[in-house]
Amino acid sequence: MILEMKVPSPGESITEVEIASWLVEDGSYVEKDQAIAEVDSDKATLELPAEESGIITFKAEEGDAVAVGAVVCLIDMDVDKPEGDGQKVVSSEPIVDKAETSKSEEIKTTYATGAASPAAKKILTEKGMDASKIAGTGKDGRITKEDAIKAVPSMGEAINEENRKSDRKKLSMLRRKVAERLVAVKNETAMLTTFNEVDMQAIFDLRKEYKEIFKEKHEVGLGFMSFFTLAVVRALEMFPDVNSMLDGDFKISYDFVDISIAVSGPKGLMVPVIRNANKLTFRGVENEVKRLAIRARDGQITVDEMTGGTFTITNGGVFGSMLSTPILNPPQSAILGMHNIVERPVAIGGKVVIRPIMYVALSYDHRIIDGKESVGFLVAVKEALENPIEILMDKDPKKALEL
Repeated sequence: MILEMKVPSPGESITEVEIASWLVEDGSYVEKDQAIAEVDSDKATLELPAEESGIITFKAEEGDAVAVGAVVCLIDMDVDKPEGDGQKVVSSEPIVDKAETSKSEEIKTTYATGAASPAAKKILTEKGMDASKIAGTGKDGRITKEDAIKAVPSMGEAINEENRKSDRKKLSMLRRKVAERLVAVKNETAMLTTFNEVDMQAIFDLRKEYKEIFKEKHEVGLGFMSFFTLAVVRALEMFPDVNSMLDGDFKISYDFVDISIAVSGPKGLMVPVIRNANKLTFRGVENEVKRLAIRARDGQITVDEMTGGTFTITNGGVFGSMLSTPILNPPQSAILGMHNIVERPVAIGGKVVIRPIMYVALSYDHRIIDGKESVGFLVAVKEALENPIEILMDKDPKKALEL
C-alpha cells in the first residue's frame, strides 16, 4: 500500500511551506514518526515526521514551495525493512553516477559550443562581456544562465578563480517573511526611538547575593531578563498606550501583558512569547525564558508560541551591542532594546564613580504613542531597574525571589 504524505497545517493563516531540507535519502527506508524533513513556514521551522514505516519517494525537492495539504512524498508500506545498517533500497536498474559520467565524457564540439542561451546572453550583455571568453558548462559546451551569472568581467589582469568563490542560495521562507515584515514596518509606521541609561549596580548586588541560592532552589539562573520583564510590566501598567496597537482606524488595548522576547535560533531570529507576564514572579519569568530559549534553539518552537505578543524585549547586549535602534515587531507599537553593560564614569552625589551602565532604547510607533508616554515609560523602566528592592520586590528580596 502506498501512503501519500501531505503537508500538515503549521498554524492558522499559513497556506504554504518550503522544504528546507530532507533529513533522509530518496528511496531509503524510514520508520514511523522518524523526522524526514524540515519545513519552513513564514513563522517557524518545523520537523515533518513519517506517518508510517516504509520506502520513501520524494515528490518535492529542497527549496520547493508546497501548499498545505499537497502531497510531499510517498511511503511504500509493503516493503520490508532492509537488513543491516544500510537504509537505502537499491533499484534493480543500474545506477549511473552523473558526476562521474560528466567527468569521463569529453564535451562534444558542435554548433552549440560557446553559444549562449537567451537568458545568459542578456546577462552577459548587461555585464559588457563577450560570450567567446566564457567556457560553457551546458550540453555540448553551451553557455548557461548560471555560467553568465558567475562570469566576472576582466579588469586587465587574470584572476585566480580557484581562490574566488561565491555561493547563491535562496533565502528561507522564514527569512523572506522577516525581511518583508521589517520593510513594511519602516514604510507603514511612524517609528521613533528614545534612549536612556540604567545604572545596573543594584541588580549586580542582588544577583551577587542571591544568584547561587536562587539557582539551587529553583534550578534556573537569576538573570537580567526577569528584572527587565517585571520593570516593563510595571511601566506598561503606568502607560497603557505603549501596550496597545493599531488596527485600521481603531486602537486595541489590553488588560494583560504578553512579552515577546527576541532570541537567536538556528534558522535566524525568533520571537517566542511569555504569556501573562504581569502574573509571573522572578522565578516564573526565568523559567519561561529558559524553556522558550531551549525550544527555539532546538527548533521545536511552535507558531502558537510566537504569536500574540503585546510588547517585545530584545537583548543585543549578548552580542556586544553598545547602542541600537530596535525595529518594531508588527503589529506591536513598541519594543525595548537592551545593550551590553560597560563600566563607565558617572557623577553621583557630586563625585565621579565607576558604575556598570547599560544603554536602553525604546522604539515606538508615534501614530499611537506620544513622546510624553514613550519618555515616561522608559524613565519608569529605569527607575524600577535602579531601585529593584523597593519597586519590584516590595522591600523584601527573599520573598520576591521565593527563597
